[in-house]
Amino acid sequence: MAKFAQGKFPLKNPGKYIGKKSPTYRSSWEFAFMKLCDEHPNVTQWASEAIQIPYRNPVTGKMTIYVPDFFINYTDKNGKIIAELVEIKPKNQTVMELARDQGQKMQAIKNQAKWSAATDWCKQKRIRFRVVTEQELFHNGSR
Repeated sequence: MAKFAQGKFPLKNPGKYIGKKSPTYRSSWEFAFMKLCDEHPNVTQWASEAIQIPYRNPVTGKMTIYVPDFFINYTDKNGKIIAELVEIKPKNQTVMELARDQGQKMQAIKNQAKWSAATDWCKQKRIRFRVVTEQELFHNGSR
């Protein structure tokens, strides 16, 4: 994953941020998404690492917690308010066929279990779940 000096995100629009703790980015990709959430006029509310979802880790077999990267509320092109959980991940950690080594394969297996639990959780709450890769974040991988 692309690295960036980790740190606290400097909010320009603090009224939109609904998280309980300061937003902390762990990569340049998360920083870019935070900037989009903070500055885009259609994003009405957002939070970073605010939701905890239990899931069974397929590698260890133990129950653990998945914390998706973002929760956002935005207005779509038809004026409808959409609530969504968003995970930011490199494409090679989203599809087993793209995993280049054993570590990436294990991560892809764990991610699928997390995302299955998140999808079920979101269905119960009537919100959306989406994984955003570099292709969506940077328009086909180019910044």
